Amino acid sequence: MKLFHQDYFMSHLFSNSFNALSHLSLGLVLTLMLSGSQVHGQQHWWQWRGPQANGVASEGNPPISWSEQENVRWKVAIPGKGHASPVIWGDRLFLLTAVAESAPQVDGLRETTPPAPQAEGRDRQRGSRRGGGGGRGGFGGNQPEAVKHSFQTICLDKNTGEQVWSREGMAVIPHEGHHPTNSYSSGSAITDGKHVISYFGSRGLFVYDMMGNLVWQKDLGDMPTRNGVGEGASPALADDILVVLWDTESDSYIVAYNKLTGEERWRQVRDERTGWTTPVILDHQGRRQVVVNATNKVRSYDLETGELLWECGGQTANAIPTVVADEQHVYALSGYRGSTAMAIRLGQRGDLTDSDAIAWSLNRGTPYVPSPLLMSGRLWFTQGNDAVLSCVEASTGKVHYSQERLEGPSGFYASPVGVAGRVYLTGRDGTTVVIEDSESLKVLATNKLDDPMDASPALSGDAIYLRGHQYLYCIGK
Repeated sequence: MKLFHQDYFMSHLFSNSFNALSHLSLGLVLTLMLSGSQVHGQQHWWQWRGPQANGVASEGNPPISWSEQENVRWKVAIPGKGHASPVIWGDRLFLLTAVAESAPQVDGLRETTPPAPQAEGRDRQRGSRRGGGGGRGGFGGNQPEAVKHSFQTICLDKNTGEQVWSREGMAVIPHEGHHPTNSYSSGSAITDGKHVISYFGSRGLFVYDMMGNLVWQKDLGDMPTRNGVGEGASPALADDILVVLWDTESDSYIVAYNKLTGEERWRQVRDERTGWTTPVILDHQGRRQVVVNATNKVRSYDLETGELLWECGGQTANAIPTVVADEQHVYALSGYRGSTAMAIRLGQRGDLTDSDAIAWSLNRGTPYVPSPLLMSGRLWFTQGNDAVLSCVEASTGKVHYSQERLEGPSGFYASPVGVAGRVYLTGRDGTTVVIEDSESLKVLATNKLDDPMDASPALSGDAIYLRGHQYLYCIGK
C-alpha cells in the first residue's frame, strides 16, 4: 500500500501492501457487494485484505505452526518481482507480477495458453509522458530499469499450485524507477467470480473473464510518483462499479468505471499528492460510499455519483494504511512523522475536522505501511514498520496493550490477518508471529520461512497463502 515524503526515503524503506471490502450483516455492510447483496464464503478472499476489507476471514482453520519442512502444502516459484497479494475465488488463485526481459524462465510456471492481445496504440518502450519525477532517483527512488518488463496476471489452482493460465497485459520499459523495497507490481488484483481485474497503475487496467479472456483494457497514462519511489494501490469493486485511485505528483483524482464495459461513470479531482493506499467501499444506512485515506484529508465519496460526502483532516504525512470500518465508525490510521489513529462516526456530512464526529483518537504506536486489523471489536496495528504491536477497543479507543515488541520478525510491510481466534503477522524476513485474538498479548507460535515477504497474506479454507520475493506458499495441514 502507498506513501512517501522525501525525508522518509532517507531513513526508511518502502511499502508493498495495499486494499477494498464486503459484508457484515445488518447496518453497515462493509464492502463490495458484488452481485447485489451476495454474501462471500470463506473460500473467497476476493480482494486485498479479504471479503470485508479488514483482514478477517469469517471461517477457516489454517495451521498455527509451520516451517520449510512442516505444513507446507505446496510451494511454487513465481517469475519476476511483485509485492501483490494473492486473491482467491473458489479453487482459483490470482497473482500479479512484473517480469524483467532479462529474467530467466522459472520452472513450473510457463505459458500454457495464448497471451491476451496487447494494448493498442501504446508505445511499448516509451519514456515518461508527464514528467514530475519520472526517472528520478533520490531519497530512495531508483533510476528506471532500461529493460522491458512484462506485466502478468497468473491464475493458479489454489489446491495444488499448478498454473491454470497466464496473461501478459503489457510489456514496456517503465517510465520511472521505484524505491528499493517497492516493486513494479505492488497492487493486488480483484475478482468477483466472473471477472479478474488486474491493475498495474501506469501499465494499465486489464479486465479478464475467469478463463483469462480479455474483456477490456484501459491505459491511464504515466503516474509520476514522489521522488520516483513507484506505485502500489489496489482497485475497489462493488456490483458493476470499479473504483481506481490515482493520487500522484500531478493531476490526482479518483475515478469509477463500469466493470463490464470500461465506460467512465464519474471522476473527482483530489487535492492530494502521491498516495499508496486502497479505497474501501462500505454501506451505511443504505448509502454506499468510497472512503480513502490520505495525507491532507480522509474523504468519503458517494459510490453512485462521486459526490463528496464528508472529509476529515488530522492524518500524518504519507497516510498509507487503508481504512477499516464497522457499523458505526471508519478507523483511519497513519504513522509517518507522527502518529494518528481516529474513529470517525459514520452518518456525518461536510468537513469533520476537529469535530465531535471524531469519537476517539490516539497519538502513539500507529503504522506507517501496514493497515490495521479489525477483528472481534478490536484493532491491531504495528508501530511504523517495526515489530511493535498495539491493540485497542475499536468502539471506545480503550488501550488493551500498547507498543509491545514481538520477538522474531525484523519488521512489517504486510498487513495482519485474522481467523479462528488468531492473528497472523508476517514480517519482512519471512517470520510470521501467530497471537491469540484476545485483550492480552499471547504469542502462540513464531514461524520462519526462507523467503523474505512484503505482501499481505491471504486466507481461504484451512490454508494461509504467503507470497514471498521468490515463492508463493500454501500453508496447510
